[in-house]
Amino acid sequence: MKAKTLGFVHTSATLVPLFQQLSNEFLKDVETFNIVDDSLIKDVIKKGKLMPNTAARVVSHIQAAEAAGADVILVTCSSIGAAIETAATLSGVPVIRVDQAMADEAVQISNKIGVIATLPTTLEPTSDLVRRRAELAGKNVTISSKLCEGAFEALMSGDTAKHDEMVAEALKGLMKEVDVIVLAQASMARVVDSLSAEEKLVPILASPAIAMKKLAELYF
Repeated sequence: MKAKTLGFVHTSATLVPLFQQLSNEFLKDVETFNIVDDSLIKDVIKKGKLMPNTAARVVSHIQAAEAAGADVILVTCSSIGAAIETAATLSGVPVIRVDQAMADEAVQISNKIGVIATLPTTLEPTSDLVRRRAELAGKNVTISSKLCEGAFEALMSGDTAKHDEMVAEALKGLMKEVDVIVLAQASMARVVDSLSAEEKLVPILASPAIAMKKLAELYF
């Protein structure tokens, strides 16, 4: 029996090693490959939203991953969620949003959910996904969204310390208002690791590991 193949579509090369590590951890005997196009996220940030021509390119990358032999495709960017869901309807293999399993888990934990992001273009799609997954689960939830203004710019200019400090501050504030927090970007996960057990007043969910664990359960 041939090994199954998982295709990743990323909008940032920085996520390749992270998902490689998670693949090694959760998936045994599964081949993986990566398609990376950071022009997608740059365009979303520049235009302030996902434009039709950018969405079309997302769909074509997902179709390319299927053509390359992926049995399952995981798309690791939340800002392009709408395009991922469109691509899924056109694909012969499962196409998964990285944040879906995380949203489902948050909805199971509590009805007071915080969503935090460093980009407005990610905050809205993630909040929207949590809202829709809650509806699907028949749950009534209250979502508190928080944008860490300036943190993404700090990260892009190479000031990771400033980014981490801003995200940590925002997390501490949000924890007082909600029962569970969802990170809209995988890049924020390491900030959570830097918090002490005492500082983590509520569960804080990051999508990469949750998504990979769910993929392993469902498909591999």
